[in-house]
Amino acid sequence: MNEELEFEFVKYARVWIPDPDEVWKSAELTKDYKQGDGILHLQLEDGTNLQHKLDPSTKTLPHLRNPDILVGENDLTALSYLHEPAVLHNLKVRFIDSKLIYTYCGIVLVAINPYETLPIYGAEIINAYSGQNMGDMDPHIFAVAEEAYKQMARDERNQSIIVSGESGAGKTVSAKYAMRYFATVSGSASEANVEEKVLASNPIMEAIGNAKTTRNDNSSRFGKYIEIGFDKRYHITGANMRTYLLEKSRVVFQADEERNYHIFYQLCASSRLPEFKALKLGGANDFHYTKQGRNPVIDGVDDAREMSTTRSAFSLLGITELYQMGLFQVLAAILHLGNVDVKDRDADSSMILPNNSHLMVFCDLMGVAYQDMSHWLCHKKLKTATETYIKPLPRVQAVNARDALAKHIYAKLFTWIVEHINQALHSTVQQHSFIGVLDIYGFETFEINSFEQFCINYANEKLQQQFNMHVFKLEQEEYMKEQIPWTLIDFYDNQPCINLIEAKMGVLDLLDEECRMPKGSDDSWAQKLYNTHLKTCALFQKPRMSNKAFIIQHFADKVEYQCEGFLAKNKDTVNEEQIHVLKASKFDLLVELFQDEEKVTSPTGAGPPTGGRTRLSVKPDKGKSSQASKEHKKTVGLQFRNSLQLLMETLNATTPHYVRCIKPNDYKYAFTFDPKRAVQQLRACGVLETIRISAAGFPSRWTYQEFFSRYRVLMKQKDVQSDKKMTCKNVLEKLVQDPDKYQFGKTKIFFRAGQVAYLEKLRADKLRAACIRIQKTIRCWLARKKFLRVKRATITIQRHVRGYQARCLATFLRRTRAAVIIQKFQRMYVQRKRYQRMQAAALAVQCILRAYMARQQYKMLLRENKAIVIQKMVRGWLARQWYRRSLAAVVYLQCCVRRMCARRQLKKLKIEARSVEHYKKLNIGMENKIMQLQRRIDEQNKENRVMSERLSSAETAHATEGERMRRELTRLRGAEEEAKSSANRVVSLQEELERLRVELQSTQKEKKAIEDWAQTYQDEMEKMISELKEQNHLLKNEKNDLNRLIQEQGQQWTEKMQRALKDQTSQLECDLNEERSRYQNLLTEHLRLEEKYDDLKEEMTLTMNVPKPGHRRTDSAHSSNESEYTYNSELAESEELSRGMEDVTKGTLDMALVLKLQKRVSELEQEKQGLQNELDRREEQFQRARARDDEEHKKARGAELEYESLKRQELESENKKLRHDLGEMRRALVGTAGAGSAAPGSPAYKVLLDQLNASTEELEVRKEEVLILRSQLVSQKEAMQHKETMTDSLQYVEDVQNLTDAKEISQAYMGLKDTNRSPRYLRKPLAVNELVNRLRAPPPDMRNINEDGELWLVYEGLKETNRLLESQLQAQRRSHEAELEVLRGELQAVKEENHRQQQLLAQNLQLPPEARIEASLQHEITRLTNENLMLPTEDPKVYRTNILRRMIDLLEQVEKQDKTVRKLKKQLKVFAKKISDLEGGQMENVSPSQMVDEPIHPVNIPRREKDFQGMLEYKKEDELKLVKNLILELKPRGVAVNMIPGLPAYILFMCLRHADYLNDDQKVRALLTSVINSIKKILKKRGEDFETVSFWLANTCRFLHCLKQYSGDEQFMKYNSPKQNEHCLSNFDLAEYRQVLSDLAIQIYQQLIKCMENILQPMIVSGMLEHETIQGVSGVKPTGLRKRTSSIADEGTYTLDSILRQLSSFHATMCQHGTDPELIKQVVKQQFYIIGAVTLNNLLLRKDMCSWSKGMQIRYNVSQLEEWLRDKNLMVCGAKETLEPLIQAAQLLQVKKKTDEDAEAICSMCNALTTAQIVKVLNLYTPVNAFEERVSVTFIRTIQNRLRDRKESPQLLLDTKVIYPVTFPFSPSSLALETIQIPGSLNLGFLTRV
Repeated sequence: MNEELEFEFVKYARVWIPDPDEVWKSAELTKDYKQGDGILHLQLEDGTNLQHKLDPSTKTLPHLRNPDILVGENDLTALSYLHEPAVLHNLKVRFIDSKLIYTYCGIVLVAINPYETLPIYGAEIINAYSGQNMGDMDPHIFAVAEEAYKQMARDERNQSIIVSGESGAGKTVSAKYAMRYFATVSGSASEANVEEKVLASNPIMEAIGNAKTTRNDNSSRFGKYIEIGFDKRYHITGANMRTYLLEKSRVVFQADEERNYHIFYQLCASSRLPEFKALKLGGANDFHYTKQGRNPVIDGVDDAREMSTTRSAFSLLGITELYQMGLFQVLAAILHLGNVDVKDRDADSSMILPNNSHLMVFCDLMGVAYQDMSHWLCHKKLKTATETYIKPLPRVQAVNARDALAKHIYAKLFTWIVEHINQALHSTVQQHSFIGVLDIYGFETFEINSFEQFCINYANEKLQQQFNMHVFKLEQEEYMKEQIPWTLIDFYDNQPCINLIEAKMGVLDLLDEECRMPKGSDDSWAQKLYNTHLKTCALFQKPRMSNKAFIIQHFADKVEYQCEGFLAKNKDTVNEEQIHVLKASKFDLLVELFQDEEKVTSPTGAGPPTGGRTRLSVKPDKGKSSQASKEHKKTVGLQFRNSLQLLMETLNATTPHYVRCIKPNDYKYAFTFDPKRAVQQLRACGVLETIRISAAGFPSRWTYQEFFSRYRVLMKQKDVQSDKKMTCKNVLEKLVQDPDKYQFGKTKIFFRAGQVAYLEKLRADKLRAACIRIQKTIRCWLARKKFLRVKRATITIQRHVRGYQARCLATFLRRTRAAVIIQKFQRMYVQRKRYQRMQAAALAVQCILRAYMARQQYKMLLRENKAIVIQKMVRGWLARQWYRRSLAAVVYLQCCVRRMCARRQLKKLKIEARSVEHYKKLNIGMENKIMQLQRRIDEQNKENRVMSERLSSAETAHATEGERMRRELTRLRGAEEEAKSSANRVVSLQEELERLRVELQSTQKEKKAIEDWAQTYQDEMEKMISELKEQNHLLKNEKNDLNRLIQEQGQQWTEKMQRALKDQTSQLECDLNEERSRYQNLLTEHLRLEEKYDDLKEEMTLTMNVPKPGHRRTDSAHSSNESEYTYNSELAESEELSRGMEDVTKGTLDMALVLKLQKRVSELEQEKQGLQNELDRREEQFQRARARDDEEHKKARGAELEYESLKRQELESENKKLRHDLGEMRRALVGTAGAGSAAPGSPAYKVLLDQLNASTEELEVRKEEVLILRSQLVSQKEAMQHKETMTDSLQYVEDVQNLTDAKEISQAYMGLKDTNRSPRYLRKPLAVNELVNRLRAPPPDMRNINEDGELWLVYEGLKETNRLLESQLQAQRRSHEAELEVLRGELQAVKEENHRQQQLLAQNLQLPPEARIEASLQHEITRLTNENLMLPTEDPKVYRTNILRRMIDLLEQVEKQDKTVRKLKKQLKVFAKKISDLEGGQMENVSPSQMVDEPIHPVNIPRREKDFQGMLEYKKEDELKLVKNLILELKPRGVAVNMIPGLPAYILFMCLRHADYLNDDQKVRALLTSVINSIKKILKKRGEDFETVSFWLANTCRFLHCLKQYSGDEQFMKYNSPKQNEHCLSNFDLAEYRQVLSDLAIQIYQQLIKCMENILQPMIVSGMLEHETIQGVSGVKPTGLRKRTSSIADEGTYTLDSILRQLSSFHATMCQHGTDPELIKQVVKQQFYIIGAVTLNNLLLRKDMCSWSKGMQIRYNVSQLEEWLRDKNLMVCGAKETLEPLIQAAQLLQVKKKTDEDAEAICSMCNALTTAQIVKVLNLYTPVNAFEERVSVTFIRTIQNRLRDRKESPQLLLDTKVIYPVTFPFSPSSLALETIQIPGSLNLGFLTRV
């Protein structure tokens, strides 16, 4: 003990100390505790230091606190220290921090009312808990319900779920959810909706039995025990309800802030309804019984709506409207009765005023007499031994009698409703077992406790005793199973308290005795109690200050009861005369309420229920059954005690499951925890007693594997042995010295309380020491690494620094030297530049100076030169002027002198002439002179001639000069004139100049003014420009901003539009997927209804014919018995039989089933009618367009029929020719074959017969063609009016108007049909009658149709098209005739060849075998040679090429033939030897004549392989055999391994092609119907076999693709080869059947998904979550009483490898079956969704899985799944995206969760998770080791605030039942149908290839 104290109470140890406010408060030791210390030095969590004094007498130490790692556990028994503060703290942490309302406490489920609606009760949660072990999931009411359901099926023992708690704790809700779970999981054995009725009873019972109290708005004021019955297959068959102690006093009295029962307020709220007018109701405040609480309204509750719900529930339970109105009538009468005012008449009597309105309404509603009721309300009848007399009642007693009557009526009504509910829930199916749900009041203690509280606490005493015994029993069984020494555990036995209440002379006994006393009273009863028990029983006490009360020490607490009212409530007396008045009522329902007890038990007269169900109603003794008038004399206490005893017997006969509901606070605040109230209820409900019983023994229990996994760190390597059990023993002996602290069982180790904490401390210390050592080593390693890095860095830095310094020095020296050199050159350069500048300046100055001097000298010389020139010119001018003047003066003087001399001479001559002498003198020497003159004349002539020459030249020069002078003169004259004019102009110019100067001055002034204005304007303009520039700058900025804004807005709008487009696209995709899902769900529902219908028919057949004993149905046997009934539309007898069976079945089915099926059928009929109306509307529109041409159809159709008849006659003639040829062939064969060789029975004769049979078969084929043609003619004649018409007939108007004869029109029409059948013209042909009608009709007025003439142009184009069509028609006709001639020639050649072959055959039959082979080869060579000689020889090169190719082919064929010959020779030798051996024994019986024929053996002449059309022929009677061999009895494994994928689909389609070829619509319809029904049947029979489902999914899809590929539609034909296009269907459009097959494929796909889900479901949780793929990452934590599935991989445990192997198996199977790759991708996507959804759902429901290490495991597992996808090339199928929520959840477990940045990162990371899922994971996050930290509440609220704006579903779990809508993309096959061979193993020898 001392060592334990030293270990436990040391410094830093945490303890719990009592606290008046919080009950318990946590503190930490600041000093070690030593033995004998009386004070503990503590420090509270808020930092306050405290000295806690120990009790000096007991020295009891405070409770130790559990390690943080154990806080928040799912099971309280997992706590190491089991005591009250640990339990309270664990519940508080789970409730407040983790928002978890459920917690296990051993076998008890503790449920805390959250006062808030939580999303944890949906269908997805039910599916998640279904089939799970109770310890594998987080605590939940569904887990308890599943455990009860599973134990019922496993142990075949009835179960009970006991739900208890005080008012407002949530008992009713818990019981309701338990029943909902049973109704959802089990379903019902029939379609009577039993589960819906069970759930529908809840609103009724809440309306009539629940009321608002101060503690609860919907408090159950009665106890109920509901038995839910199950059949052998554990489907719900019915239910039964038992009620206890209805609080009748609430009908007449309610405390403040309370209400009466809900049904009264619902009636008042619905009083305005027309059907309630007769009840004369008003508001709740108008009636005394509903207004006493002064608060008639509950927040958030609409009483009118609740009334509608209640009435709907009544209707669902089969209570008719008449009965409902009767019930409401009684309830309204009770309200009116409460308003009856009783007046005082005198002191001892009372009265009711006449015509009391409320009493009159009461009497009218109840159908009783007003006088009788008013009289007996104020009087009572007293009976003595001799006489009877009537006594008036005082007012108080009269009011009490009135209230007693109201309570009695309501109690009867309550009982009647319960019994009718039981009747509605009763089923005719035999009950095999049941699960009971007990919703009963918990322990109650108030300030004033009366008779109701006494009964309630008495019932809780009984239940607590049963609970203690059960817990004790379980503990004992556990210890004995593990073979641990059993020591009696002392636990509280409340049997003395029960004896005090119910034993002889107990409280109830004395109460009943006092009630039988004539003058018994509460006071006298109290005195009897004091006298009897006060001194004898320690549990009974008397209050000090009261003589009318007593105290009982219950198991939970002491309760003081007030004796006042006990007797009255126990008697529950009612005036018998009032009852008689009511029984005399005319109101049938009221009379039924007050019938005898036997009749009340079964109001409808039904017998007792079968199936061994326990009767729930309490009957009186048989001896008192006739005393109906005294039934109320039985005391309430006795009735309650008897019913409680029956309840205890029922519970003891079942396996109980306990749910304890806790009310966290009295104010109904959401998630608010009041420790005081919680502790009070924990003590009262027995949870702490469970803890105490567990703690008294060995509460902590570990399996050896779990202990080894958890505490492996405490072991050394040498301690680990192969035997885990011995290893654990050795380690424990070393770790725990006291052997009493643990015990070793067979499979578990049992620990005392506190030992797990001790081991956890050792483990934490070891891990902490290891962490410190690891940290030390790592820090040393890091420091050394850091030092070495620093050292290396330092050395490197030094090296680099020194090198840098050296480089810097060298650089400095280089730079110094360079600087000197630079300075030298720089200085030299400067000086040189300076010199050069000075030199240049000097030179420039010199140059300038010299130039200046030169210029000056030049100017001077120039001036001198110019002066000389001027002087010269002036002097010359002066000289010339002087010369001219002198010359003029001399000439003038000469002229004057000569004139004067001449005048003188003239005068002299005149005088001489007048004298003769003078003449004589003049003639003296005249002759000489004449001679001289003559000579002179001659000389003169000579000179004249010279001169004339000169003169001529001079004249010429003169003329030239004169001309020049004249021109000069003219010029000078002009210049003179110009000078004159210039002079004039100069004057005018001067005048103008003066004027201009004046104007200039004025202009200058104006200019100056203008310049000033311009300057001002310029300044203004500059200012304005600057302003404009600024504005422009601003506008540019605004423009840029606007452009940027426009760009941004444009980008935003673009992004927005893109997002909108993307969203719209995604929305459309979602809508499409939803529509597909809805359609596929409808198909699933339709299939389910069909299966249920078939099952019901089978069951009814079995029931009607031979009743067989029912078999026990296990959990896995959920499928119905397989039916051998096959639906066949062609068997009328089967249909009649099924109709007859259906009529019989309908007669026995439950009415609810019929109504549901009728409702479903009506909905389907409405949908069908809507579609039919739409189809009729469209057909009507189409018919209107065709109605005008029906008459002409019939006329023109005759031409086509005539043509068809001609064709038929031609075929018949050809048939006759073939018959004639056949007869000739037979005669020729008979003639050529010898009598001996071709005798009947001979081999040659058999060979010939085979050949003839083959020819006969060909002839039969021809016959069938004729029959087909005839059937086509008949069908076309019948369906003439259903053909579509062509509207484009204008193109044939002009060219066909001349065709007046019907025959010509029919020929043109047939040519047009042939043209339209070509690929270029795929439109349907125009009917002949319509063509004639439209051609003969008057042409329309084109101008009225189209004024632009466009239609006329179109018409011209159509005429050209018509001519082109006509030419094509003629060309086709010519080609057809040419082909016909060629075919006729070929036919003749074939006939000749046939004749020749027959001759050769007859010859070969005479030869021996070897010679036959040689002859046949020779014949083949000859035939090929002849064919080669017949080849065209127009092109020799082509001919030679063909010859060479043929020679090569022939050589290859010869080699093959040689091999074949050698092989056949060997076989012939073997066969010949065998035949010889056989003939040896038969030689005696062989005649000589037969010996002659011995060498001749039957030989099969090889026939030339004919060209198959890819069809399979079968007979009508072989259809069933085909379906049976190919579908029903086919083994998928053999077909998938040995044959081509999809072979059954190809075979079925080839059979369908032949039926289409025959134009046999019945055969097509029958085949398709049989195939579809057979596939459905085989899937129903073997629907759980994945291989079968996958096989038929692949074949159904292949069959569907074949129907599309060969349908003839363009969209599908483009993928075909030309040969495949020839194989298209020619007569039938099977589009509707394609839809049917598509629906069938969808159903098969959904069946495949369900099959895969059933296989994968058990593997997912174990492989993805529980199994440790990475060993050692996570440790096992203590799990308490309910152990979870071990994460260690045992032999039977699924691992991740199991999942991967299963996925690979699925994939390989589908690939082997030839499933389309796109379909495989969809299947894999669905598989991964199931894996991700199931894993995430379990993660969200398992607190132990939400840890960092588990997140690491999940991410590793997901990576393995992704690797599998990569290996299979399936990464693009969308499967990875389905795992995104799981990946994000795993990342969420691993990321840091502290700061706001972490919250932001989580919000951005977890976009695939909803807010509820994120918050749930954070709430569930649990540290596995002490080094991890919990997520704070603040951080979670931060996450919630950041995710507040998310628009998402509030759903917590993913729906694992979701199936993505499947699509079947068209996948054409390249396989040629004619190449398909049918294996013999399929037993399809009756099929013939065509």
